[in-house]
Amino acid sequence: MNNFFLAILLFLFLTGCHSKQVSPLEAADKKEYTLYYAEGFRVDCYADYTVVDVRDPWNPQRNLQRYILIDREKDIPENLPEGTLIRIPIRRIAVTTAVHSAALDELGVLDDVIGVCEPRFINSPAVRARVSEGTMADLGESVSPNTEKIIALGVEVLIASPFQHAGYGAVEKTGIPIIECADYMETQPLGRAEWLRFLGLLTGKTDLADSLFRATENRYMDIKRSVANVTTRPTLLTEKRYGSTWYVPSGQSYMAHLYHDAGADYLFADLPGAGGTPLNFETVYNKAVHADFWLFNYFNNTELTYSALAAEYAQYANFDAFKRRRIFACNTGSSLFYEQAPMHPDYLLRDLVAIFHPDLMPDNQHIYYFPLK
Repeated sequence: MNNFFLAILLFLFLTGCHSKQVSPLEAADKKEYTLYYAEGFRVDCYADYTVVDVRDPWNPQRNLQRYILIDREKDIPENLPEGTLIRIPIRRIAVTTAVHSAALDELGVLDDVIGVCEPRFINSPAVRARVSEGTMADLGESVSPNTEKIIALGVEVLIASPFQHAGYGAVEKTGIPIIECADYMETQPLGRAEWLRFLGLLTGKTDLADSLFRATENRYMDIKRSVANVTTRPTLLTEKRYGSTWYVPSGQSYMAHLYHDAGADYLFADLPGAGGTPLNFETVYNKAVHADFWLFNYFNNTELTYSALAAEYAQYANFDAFKRRRIFACNTGSSLFYEQAPMHPDYLLRDLVAIFHPDLMPDNQHIYYFPLK
């Protein structure tokens, strides 16, 4: 769970990568593959293999990984470019995050996932059932998966979310390919959702992944257009204190883009950067004491209430959104926020529009953010 909060606080520096030099023969065999929103990876398709470059979000001068995808039923071609060889469709998969296990479920290949990290933080009924019945192993912590279990299970690939200056423990020495999906570093909601197409390439579900992404894109754009001409954009405060610091999404962050697309006037949209900005309470209070709405995520076994929020920090009660009962919160301990929202920003956008402009979504049933009680 901490990994997710770290993810939204990191800064994103994605720039173009140099493509490899190809021979005239390779150029003739190359097939067009277009990415529409994602900036964190690129795909080059050739007659006998596919190259996927995952860009390093923290160093614009290099790739994080290069994967060479080859049909597992075919011979390995000669003169392949350098990179990690992946036989596709991938099978006997281990996964470190909730979002990727959910995406694989959506692609219909969850039966190929034989192990997950930190299942206690995964709310997917399908994953929980498999872990409970023993058909999907608990591989321990995502930063250091249980290497002995991974080897014993015959895991072929590990799908993981990379973090700067962090590794994957002893599993890196096993020779098992680690597929690093840096989707959480995308700043555009549809950019992150498009990583489903990468998983489609890996699992042999290319057409399904493309279709699912296109459906998500169409729904997202329809909702975005519905608020394009609103005359009033309510002001918005987000997050809350952790320790003595209040981290808010920066102006070019993933969530800031979502708030804008949902028709809100996000009060910290002027902060530079694409990650999170640490602020003290006084700074947040002076800027957002009169905010129309206040949204935040929390993780708890029980639903948070206004009285519990005030008990947590008495000064919260001084915000107008608290006084007017206009706080909406998402309990990530019981919702499918982490599993669904990254690959389905349309679901989240609809939730947000229903809060800020309920007249535009009169029949909406909230799935993430609910009024605090």
